[in-house]
Amino acid sequence: MATFLGEDIYLKVTYGQPNKNGREIFGTLVPYNKIWRTGANEATEFTTTKDITLNKKTLKAGTYTVFSIPDAEKWTIIFNSTLGQWGAYKYDETKASNVLQIEIPVEKGEDEYEGFTIQFEQSKKGADLVILWDKTRIAVPITFIKK
Repeated sequence: MATFLGEDIYLKVTYGQPNKNGREIFGTLVPYNKIWRTGANEATEFTTTKDITLNKKTLKAGTYTVFSIPDAEKWTIIFNSTLGQWGAYKYDETKASNVLQIEIPVEKGEDEYEGFTIQFEQSKKGADLVILWDKTRIAVPITFIKK
């Protein structure tokens, strides 16, 4: 689990953390261009207590299931309003509940992450939701909406 507490906002992401264990991850263990639960076991869930923008698209306050479609160059990140999903096994049945879909470029780094990790990093306009595993880094820009 990762949390971010701002002046008037609370963000939380709950996820299962698989480990690399010497395996080739993206393109093999996690196939390219196929829906993924973005972690292990139960599908990842994201909560925001205020409306936010993700990559310039608005996401209303609430809790969402997070799916992704990894690719070598970019990932598609999907926020779905059906909660309590196990993996992505019933994604086709629940995809009508998708509320937001964005594409984020892949950053390849020198650092290697053994355990799948999701964390928040503070930014000038809000925070980044950062996904790390193996040598892959995905940073989803979150802007806090001022009202």
